[in-house]
Amino acid sequence: MIITGILLALLAGALVSLQTIFNSKVNERTGSWSTTTLVLFTGFLASFLISILVEGKNTFSLQHMQPWYWLSGAIGVGVVFCLVQGMKLLGPTYAISIVLTSQLSFALLFDAMGWFGLEQIPFSWNHLFGVLVIVGGIVLFKFGGQAKSSRASAPSRQSH
Repeated sequence: MIITGILLALLAGALVSLQTIFNSKVNERTGSWSTTTLVLFTGFLASFLISILVEGKNTFSLQHMQPWYWLSGAIGVGVVFCLVQGMKLLGPTYAISIVLTSQLSFALLFDAMGWFGLEQIPFSWNHLFGVLVIVGGIVLFKFGGQAKSSRASAPSRQSH
């Protein structure tokens, strides 16, 4: 069960990265809002058709749901738009790194507070330290090689 969860999480990470690249390429040819509309519309069609095939009439069984959960699709608009813009401004690796760190940080907060119907998981300094290590890795990734590359591009001073 845990191995299946890990494999699905790894696949989700690969799919998010792939989708981000595709979204960026669509955005090069059209605007950010058109990209967001296209991505979410094709996602709607795909998920609706798969849901009908897999769940049948249970697709429309939506009782016992908190009303604010219906905002999930609207939140998706923000996710796609911000990710497309972030990639355009920062590049894919840096943007995704920041997104994942933000996602992990907010997940830690939501777990610790037990918000949105989640089971409350006590905060630990080890969890925070783990997030800070990831942030340090992003900083190292983004800025660690700049000193070396700027030295390599500087004109050499050789005496004749």
